[in-house]
Amino acid sequence: MIPTDEEHARGIVAGSLEGAAVACRVFATLLLALMCVLIMGQVVGRNVFNSGMPWADELARFCGVAIVFLCVPLLALRGQHIAVDMVPMMLPVRFRRWQAAVVELLVLAFAGLLLWSLYAFLGRAWKFATPTLGIPNWVFYSPVVVAMLLLLVISGVRFASVVSGRATEARKEMLP
Repeated sequence: MIPTDEEHARGIVAGSLEGAAVACRVFATLLLALMCVLIMGQVVGRNVFNSGMPWADELARFCGVAIVFLCVPLLALRGQHIAVDMVPMMLPVRFRRWQAAVVELLVLAFAGLLLWSLYAFLGRAWKFATPTLGIPNWVFYSPVVVAMLLLLVISGVRFASVVSGRATEARKEMLP
């Protein structure tokens, strides 16, 4: 069967979102490795050489924040977030779709609210820098902004998929 233009477009969007989310995960993995090296360097520096690296704590904190947020889009795209599904599984099948739509709307609202909050915060704090390394705040928080923008798009696509009924056809994990 030849895919329609709409199916082809959905495939391109899904592939693009998957690629972007996987790129975030790869970057998060590299940051995890860097964070481990930084922490080990701090431990060795303090205990063996009696000398600390004050900048390493700040960079490790950046890595930790970025890791958490950069993994969120991929988990959302694949429906792999931790979920308590006892109540949805007790619902009749016809209500599960609506429950899934409400969940996607709540995730969409969360991403939008966090982006708006970051906009308000960075509107005042973008010109300041971190104390030790002097990383501008807009750089420090950029992984969060990128991840939440991606989450916003992914949640919108998942919501549209659930409401249109395509979620059960395309991906079983879209509905509980």
